[in-house]
Amino acid sequence: MTHHHHGEHDHRHGPECGHTAVPHGDHTDYAHEGHLHRAHDGHWDECEPEGHVEHKQEHGHQHGEGCGHPSVRHGDHLDYLHEGHRHAAHAGHWDDH
Repeated sequence: MTHHHHGEHDHRHGPECGHTAVPHGDHTDYAHEGHLHRAHDGHWDECEPEGHVEHKQEHGHQHGEGCGHPSVRHGDHLDYLHEGHRHAAHAGHWDDH
């Protein structure tokens, strides 16, 4: 993942900040203004996937309103938090974000 420094960001994310916390590998992202931030070396980075990453495992579950998984706004779509990562609908399959 490329290091994308998020510029001016005075808000400090944390358990009580009011933004959705998203476990992501070895860190926690925070959904904020349509993108995801992560703490990195004393500043905040955008935590975005590089390129197209299709979810390769069988995924019979259809995400949507009332599916039971939290959703977070991510740009022009919703990601659904499922099994420790984010899924986004794309061209008839699910992508990992």
